[in-house]
Amino acid sequence: MQRITGLPPEQLTELTARIHHRLGHLTRPGGRPAALGLYASVAMVVALHRHNLTQNLAGAFFDVSQATVSRRWDLLRPLIAAELATFVLDPSETVGGSTILVDGTLAPTWDWKAAKGMYSGKHQTTGFNLQIACTPAGDIAAIGPAPVPGSRHDAHALEASGLDDLIAGLDSTLGDKGYQAQVDISPARKPPGGELSPEQQANNTVINSFRAAVERAVAHLKNWGMLQTRYRAPLAKFSEALSVIIGLYFFTRYFEAYE
Repeated sequence: MQRITGLPPEQLTELTARIHHRLGHLTRPGGRPAALGLYASVAMVVALHRHNLTQNLAGAFFDVSQATVSRRWDLLRPLIAAELATFVLDPSETVGGSTILVDGTLAPTWDWKAAKGMYSGKHQTTGFNLQIACTPAGDIAAIGPAPVPGSRHDAHALEASGLDDLIAGLDSTLGDKGYQAQVDISPARKPPGGELSPEQQANNTVINSFRAAVERAVAHLKNWGMLQTRYRAPLAKFSEALSVIIGLYFFTRYFEAYE
């Protein structure tokens, strides 16, 4: 189960116990036995987020129908998101007094004809713009809870995603050129028809060197395959799926601190 879910046994057991406290039994007393018990159902829903499995493939792994997978995902997704929200740290607990780094990444989706504004010219594909804040060591401090259509620039997405509100009380913020006027520290742009001074070039080099930490943070987050490979489910369910992944990220990293 750990290889399938990314959760060690004690974390998966703890999560199942918490969901049982919220949900109770999967079946009514005297009803037909559930096709899949709660522990395996929680594992299956976590695995869907971890590996972005098709529901048919998840059904084959857990020996249930695709319809059962779909019902369990819709039943447990909001419960897991709500339960794990308590494990999401305040950014100040992770950052302390250091500068916080911000950046955006694209979570790719299928190109639904009915969805407007999802195409990112920067990434040449459709998806949601996710906003991430991390420490200089590359530890994620906060993730914007609201996904933003991929066509929107990082400067807009920082506020629209809700990340700007989460990090508003921190000492200083650093971002790339896409965040000028939104963060405290960003690289200088070349003036029209001119060149940067040697001091500006040296300063830009230092600022850009911090991007390695942000890229590590993004890589850690995208260990959850639903953010790495094309999201298949209806786009209306993505926000809740993102909440599940945010909760699981902090739960898997910091669960022991709550024991």
